[in-house]
Amino acid sequence: MQNFMSKVAVVTGAGSGMGRYLAVLLAKAGCDVVLCDVNEDTLAGTAKMLANYNVAVSSHLLDVGDEEAIKALPEKVIAQHGKVDLVFNNAGITIDSDFATMPEPDWDKVMDVNLHGVVNMSRAFLPYLQERPEAALVNTSSIFGMIAVPRQSIYHATKFAVRGFTESLIKEMKDSSVQVHCVHPGHIGTNIFAAAKVNPAPDGDASPSLLGRGDATHEEQGAAFREHGMHPSRAAEIILSGVRKRRGRIFVGLDAKLIDLAQRITPMHYEKLLPLIFLPLTLLRNKKALNELPAEPS
Repeated sequence: MQNFMSKVAVVTGAGSGMGRYLAVLLAKAGCDVVLCDVNEDTLAGTAKMLANYNVAVSSHLLDVGDEEAIKALPEKVIAQHGKVDLVFNNAGITIDSDFATMPEPDWDKVMDVNLHGVVNMSRAFLPYLQERPEAALVNTSSIFGMIAVPRQSIYHATKFAVRGFTESLIKEMKDSSVQVHCVHPGHIGTNIFAAAKVNPAPDGDASPSLLGRGDATHEEQGAAFREHGMHPSRAAEIILSGVRKRRGRIFVGLDAKLIDLAQRITPMHYEKLLPLIFLPLTLLRNKKALNELPAEPS
């Protein structure tokens, strides 16, 4: 797919972060955009940003963990836009918790959003994508679909699964008009950490701090994660470039590429190399938004 002009793209998690800027950059490229998010206020904010472009935009309040809502979505999109050319399964959440003490509803919630949402969206929209002369299905895994850290068992379970599901689809769809992509972002400056529920460790110890301080609050850690990551507009630009170049695996950020390399070099001890990757790149990572984009709503 060489360009996005006159295409129609569905983007989940479009209310913030990478989803918001995928929508903005697609609209800037002349693509009509279907915005989907569970948060009505942030969804409206993204729609406001897209008003700067001469494209058709529709908004859908959608919980991707709701299978019935997903089943109903394609007909709504076709009724409003007439076709679907691209689907970006970008929505995702996490919970910071030991597995042994994680309540089952917490596990199920993340599984429903991160994995079942991707599978159900893919199942719902693939028949429509296959009708198009060229189309793309873009599923967001994570660099945490390559490596694992403590207290993120549910996130890893979903993101490793999205990777396996998507790479199988890549092989199944290789002779069709639908190109399939698996996205592996590194540290992107989004609100996923700030929005995450935290279940305290059973021994009362604080979870590891992103700031390197045991007394850092969850709010401070969330702010640090957002402020020190690659700006999501730059992540979105890399993803769209990967779609244009038909890359099956799209690594977002030098840290993502180096972490993938680290787990290849030492599959069971890559954590020893992570400080050598994260610390220097914190200083080098581009945290500024791309130029000439609409301002985020206040």
